[in-house]
Amino acid sequence: MSRTYRIGIAGAGFAASFHLENMPESGIEVVGVTSARAEKREAFAVRHGLRAFSSVAEMLPEIDILDICTPPSSHLEYMLAAAAAGKHVIVEKPLTGFFGSPAEFTKGQMLSAVKQDLRRLREAVAAAGVTLGYAENFVYAPSVQKEREIVEKTGSQILRMTGEESHNGSHSPVYGIWSVQGGGSLIAKGCHPLGAILYLKRKEGLARNGVPIRPAAVSARTHSITRLPSFSDLGFIRSSYQDTEDYSFLHVVFEDGTVADITASELALGGIYDFIEVFANDHRTRCRISPVNVVDVYSPKHDRFKGLYLVEKLSSNEGWIPASPEEGWSLGYAKELRNFVDCVREGRTPESDLDLAIDITLAIYAGYVSADDIGREVKVPRLD
Repeated sequence: MSRTYRIGIAGAGFAASFHLENMPESGIEVVGVTSARAEKREAFAVRHGLRAFSSVAEMLPEIDILDICTPPSSHLEYMLAAAAAGKHVIVEKPLTGFFGSPAEFTKGQMLSAVKQDLRRLREAVAAAGVTLGYAENFVYAPSVQKEREIVEKTGSQILRMTGEESHNGSHSPVYGIWSVQGGGSLIAKGCHPLGAILYLKRKEGLARNGVPIRPAAVSARTHSITRLPSFSDLGFIRSSYQDTEDYSFLHVVFEDGTVADITASELALGGIYDFIEVFANDHRTRCRISPVNVVDVYSPKHDRFKGLYLVEKLSSNEGWIPASPEEGWSLGYAKELRNFVDCVREGRTPESDLDLAIDITLAIYAGYVSADDIGREVKVPRLD
């Protein structure tokens, strides 16, 4: 008889909700939740029939897998605590970062500190022998997985890729504060398309040569458009960013000389705009992440659809709306969580694993170093 794995969720916000909604229907039991705010964890626990724990430390002895859905500044602490307790980990993106003020630390200092933290994390996970699943849902999106299949079965060479995630700004009250988020658009949104792009190049390298193709260097620009004196704020785009950027562009050069370009911003109305496009030596693929153009719904008046969820970050329910019939499928959440649980059970490495997460994080902070030097090319450091 297969073992049932007990999962505890750290965090009681948006990410915790969609993780819970997309958990596998068998083989797991979600036993509890914790959050820094007692009222939030209690309300979440009552709503979903779970036990509320006062802390991650209190919850760890009762679980097999810790699912981390908290702000990024707490990720490293919780991952290390779980590994020390011999517990498997699912962690939301971004993996971790640097959480000091950009007014007090240079981006070079941030990159150096992040590299040390990542080395410590990798050593802790390896020593504990636990599985870590990095919850980059772009990796598991059906369109990206189809491209992965094409690359693996044909031996295609990917020549260049483009990707983007943009919308009109996060609803989180701590978004836009570097000490909590570890950066702005580049890390919080750019991590998504960057994750899928690095994943596909890894898969290409493994299929063609048995070795992942990894990012070698990056150049980047970041801007704070909504803080410009000339910005005309009409209230449609969030502009309350304390010390983080709201626009970023990252150019990646891979070890084989091929390239990718990632855009991420808080400057797009009409819901989330997510895509990956692949230009290979024998094919071209457009991976639509959101919207997926499965269902278009028309509403002549906002009040008719008031309170009805149609697609994430939609600011108006009037007119034609690219509704999402099943985001757990189209955005990869369900397949992601199933893969993590299966890998824990079978002792396998997840499709989105710690090695991928480390490359993503180092590429992003190398990008911040580049942006501070107006786009100078910066090598992506290695832990090995």
